[in-house]
Amino acid sequence: MKKKSECLGIYHYRWQKIGKMMKLCMILVCLFSFSLSATTLAQRERVNMKLQDVSLRQVLEQIREQTNLQFMMSKEQGERVGRVSVNAENATVAEVLDKVFASTGLTWVINEDIIVVKERPQSSVLSPAPDCVKGVVKDEKGNPLPGVTVRVKGTILGTSTDADGRFSLLLIDEKEMAFVFSFVGMQSQEVAYTGQKELNIVMQAEVSEIDEVVVTGYLNIDRRHLTSSVTSVRMDDIQKPGITNLNQMLEGKIPDMVVTSNSGEINATPRLRIRGTSTIIGNREPLWVVDGIIVNDPVNLSPDVLNDPDYVNRIGNAISGLNPQDIERLDVLKDAAATALYGTRAANGVIVVTTKRGHVGKPVISCSVTGTFRRHPRYTDDKINLMNSKERIQFSQQLVANHYIYPNNMPLTGYEYVLSRYYSGALTKEQFQTEVDRLQTMNTDWFDLLTKDSFSKDYAINVSGGSDNIRYYASLGYTSEDDVIRRTTNRRYTAAAKLDMTLSSRWRLSFNLNGYLNERKYTQDEVNPIDYAYNTSRAIPAFSEDGSYHFYGVYNRYGSYLNFNILNELVNSYKKQSTSNFTATVNLNYEVTEWLKLSATVSGSVNSANLNGHWGEKTHYIADLRGSDYGEKAPESSLCPYGGELATNNYNTKSYTARLQADFHKYLDENENHFLNVSIGAEANSSRYNAYSHTQRGYYDDRGKSFVTDLSPSSFPTYYSSWVQSNVPTITDNLTNLLSAYATATYGYKDYFTLNANTRYDGSNKFGSRSNEKLLPVWSVSGLVDLKTVSGLQLSWLESFSVKGSYGEQGNMLDGQTPVLVLKKGSYSDYRDEMISTVASGGFANPNLKWEKTRSYNLGAMASVFKNSLMINFEYYYKKTSDAFMSKTISDVNGFNTYVVNSGTLRNRGWNVGITATPVKTKDFNWILSGSLSKVTNTMSTLPGQETYELSDFLNGTAVVEGMPIGTFYSYKYMGLSPVDGGPMFDDWEDRKSELVDLDKYSVYTKVLVPSGQRDPDMTGSINNTFNYKQWRLGISLNYSIGGSTRLFRMMEDFVNGYSAEANINRDMLKAWKKPGDELTTDIPAIMGSASNGYNYYSYHWSSASNGYNYYSYHWSSASTSDVVKIADNAWTMYDYSDLRVVSADYLKISSISLTYEFPRRILSRWKLERLALTLGATNLYTFCNSKLRGQTPTQGGFSDIQLSDTPTYTIGLNLNF
Repeated sequence: MKKKSECLGIYHYRWQKIGKMMKLCMILVCLFSFSLSATTLAQRERVNMKLQDVSLRQVLEQIREQTNLQFMMSKEQGERVGRVSVNAENATVAEVLDKVFASTGLTWVINEDIIVVKERPQSSVLSPAPDCVKGVVKDEKGNPLPGVTVRVKGTILGTSTDADGRFSLLLIDEKEMAFVFSFVGMQSQEVAYTGQKELNIVMQAEVSEIDEVVVTGYLNIDRRHLTSSVTSVRMDDIQKPGITNLNQMLEGKIPDMVVTSNSGEINATPRLRIRGTSTIIGNREPLWVVDGIIVNDPVNLSPDVLNDPDYVNRIGNAISGLNPQDIERLDVLKDAAATALYGTRAANGVIVVTTKRGHVGKPVISCSVTGTFRRHPRYTDDKINLMNSKERIQFSQQLVANHYIYPNNMPLTGYEYVLSRYYSGALTKEQFQTEVDRLQTMNTDWFDLLTKDSFSKDYAINVSGGSDNIRYYASLGYTSEDDVIRRTTNRRYTAAAKLDMTLSSRWRLSFNLNGYLNERKYTQDEVNPIDYAYNTSRAIPAFSEDGSYHFYGVYNRYGSYLNFNILNELVNSYKKQSTSNFTATVNLNYEVTEWLKLSATVSGSVNSANLNGHWGEKTHYIADLRGSDYGEKAPESSLCPYGGELATNNYNTKSYTARLQADFHKYLDENENHFLNVSIGAEANSSRYNAYSHTQRGYYDDRGKSFVTDLSPSSFPTYYSSWVQSNVPTITDNLTNLLSAYATATYGYKDYFTLNANTRYDGSNKFGSRSNEKLLPVWSVSGLVDLKTVSGLQLSWLESFSVKGSYGEQGNMLDGQTPVLVLKKGSYSDYRDEMISTVASGGFANPNLKWEKTRSYNLGAMASVFKNSLMINFEYYYKKTSDAFMSKTISDVNGFNTYVVNSGTLRNRGWNVGITATPVKTKDFNWILSGSLSKVTNTMSTLPGQETYELSDFLNGTAVVEGMPIGTFYSYKYMGLSPVDGGPMFDDWEDRKSELVDLDKYSVYTKVLVPSGQRDPDMTGSINNTFNYKQWRLGISLNYSIGGSTRLFRMMEDFVNGYSAEANINRDMLKAWKKPGDELTTDIPAIMGSASNGYNYYSYHWSSASNGYNYYSYHWSSASTSDVVKIADNAWTMYDYSDLRVVSADYLKISSISLTYEFPRRILSRWKLERLALTLGATNLYTFCNSKLRGQTPTQGGFSDIQLSDTPTYTIGLNLNF
């Protein structure tokens, strides 16, 4: 019990640390809210100022600088006053404030040194006067707008609307008078007064900040002056109902980004590619930045793993634990001009996440509750084309009638087991028939047993508010997700707190705390419930008649049969994963002058990931190691005589970032036509990564989590010699230091044109010696021209029209390479009687390795017409990577057989177009339509090493071929079925094999195999529709993909290994060739066994046979004496990897549908709420794709695993603010 309490203590302590930091931040909020600087006799303080048409904030800033008085005022109050003019000479503060707040409905009081702005108490503000104008203000949907500031232009005379949107304002004696209406989130509106006694005003929503500002992590850039390629999106615009992971929300939402998922499991991380591939063997994932700080993945997975198109990432990436409810916006940086400031790590693009901050105003509490229903796969689904019990029994009977010889040592179950008992005399004919009849109606529902309909919950609450001097934001989140795969769950706990303080007119300070804990439980990879349900015969029972598990025998390594039941494996095994992160950031800003600002940022982060995999002693996995079924005595040769197995993997990363930056922003002339923005900075990053991995046996999870300790070596000598003595932990300790300097400069003339230049230099302890021989900075230049200012283009219907272009160079260095030989000090060797050292993993010297350099070009054009009702954006880019890293195969006499060299050239080109339109816009209804289309082509321009890639690399699309797109996979050329025996035939160069003699692998495979397409699509896009009608909002999102290809799941694998009794069969096998002439109507080969006349003919290919060959079973090239590289093993494998089995992966998916009802203000006022919204949604409703993709998902990137868990989800959510 001690170990159990220790284990629970670890999780408690980790969460306790996060909780303490959240409490500390809340204490800081309270302290700073009530501890502002002091002065006395405030009303006697005198000021001098001469201000014309300025905001209230500017007036108060002047008073604060001259008197040290502090102010408390909400954002709404500042908006209500509007712009004012003040001419005061030696006037008291009271005199100035009385004049400013006259006729505004506001007043002020002094509490020691603090001036508090509040509502004027008298109730006559809205009462009609003899000479006054009345009116009502509404939004585009007809809802009244309370709190709208109504001001007489050119004066400080004004008021605000009441709860019903009504106002009343005294008139002044002016010949020409106009009213100005302003409100947060609405476009300010000016209305001329022509004697009306009542005004009806309709205000329109203004263009939000996200359309005006671009956040790069280092700078905030006015979009009018943006010269680089950046896509900015609100979090509200990309959220999908029921999706709680940011990675999965990005599909189809970002132009030039391809999102590929190999699993529909909850919280599985997809592959992201921005503008294709810029490296061959390096990491291809984009860089993540959160609130200006680069964040790291919890586990340092190698590029080989991350780039593997079949890899399923359950561990997560840098932002997997981030709560989408805390995110304000995303900015995706795509070209060199946008990413240059991030240096060598940004070659694959940068995704900048900006989280929510506090606002000026009263505290607002926001709560959201979401429930999501997921439907599990069923045999009745159209995409599952498998035999039922009766069909499977009939298939087995056909095999027996054809004298099929079953494979040796196949599992004993189903019809074949009953038949063997009948042949042995254990069953009479009548008993045999009774058993067969029972099996034919068995129809075990494996999908129901191994999957389930699931319901997940997501809760989030946040509070934000503050004054001019201090603003705060704090949030808590909890997510409870159950997958459709049984015993697969995910629990996420998140917390965040932000504090922004204005210490004086020059100093600003901010704190940012963020933490999460993610606990995930899922099945062992070897169990794979979805794969088992898909591939297992329904004529096998899951339970015996007494309700216990039904076991069937599976052949093991010791030459005997051991009991197996998939449910038993699920119950007695697991994988548990816990990932956590805590990040603290402090930012200090000092305004030297209006045009020079200094900032310092310090951030620290702690990541941890703990993975435990357990196999219990009752599992077949352990029985196979033990050599006996559970409860039976283990033989002496047992590899796990007692207990089970526990695999432990612990990963910890501590990262630090320190940054100093100076920002120069100044107009160069009095007319403010010329401006210059310059930023320079220095940054230091340090990251220490520690990992510990160990697999131990003799573990009892259900007995106090204990291990066997008193096992005698003489009792089980094999166990000790093969396992215990050689089983040692693996420990990793990796330190990465990076020191950087960067600079950016932007010059512009009005809004006519803008020029920009960026540069950064990185120095790291990970770079090779050649890369540091000279200064090799990352740099870019870019420019933008506003063509709307050109004479002849100043058209009334043309709102904006601009073009931009950029060029940049980026360098990249591969991790794990060293300029000098790295030796690892080892332990004592009994054989050598001394301490030994070995070459560390990846420690062979590679002093000549240089930077991998990428040159990037980008051209773009943007236009909006008809009052921004139609906006179009187009971009074209071209990237060339030279000196690309490639693996070269070398002789083993060097001590290693692969070496990284600079020898590759990659070309990457593409374009994207985005359109946003408002086809319909009326008082109560509007329709917003947006869409994007992106195309990318990656081409290898260099011949790789002739022996670098194996046959499987070409078949799976991981080989790189000169002149072909990255990800191109190859196939055998199918020629049809034999009219003699129905066997598959191929153009395998048997009649030209003399031309293949002594050729290298690359040459042989590119000659014999045919390119069949590429795994990643070359065109992707989305179509998004938003319909607004009064309080209703309907959103429909469609995603599409064009140009990708995929290989159908293997069908003939059982031909190679033999049809096994426990395997289910695809219904397509019912269409198999049976007689001459069938080859004209079917492409399914005849069912053959080793006793069939043609079996040996198909089981050996000419490239794999030694002394004579059987055409279909062994390929001649696989013989040890063959002078031609092996092309194939047999015809059945060739069939599965032929071009016949390749189909288009194009699709159009109904990605999400959501319907939201915003409760009207009259109800909100009654319930004292600011907002109440109810949302119904659904995702993955239907995918239009190739009809041959039955049982496969076209969005799936992998060829190997069955993916059926990507099922429709249905969501209900409630959001409220108060």
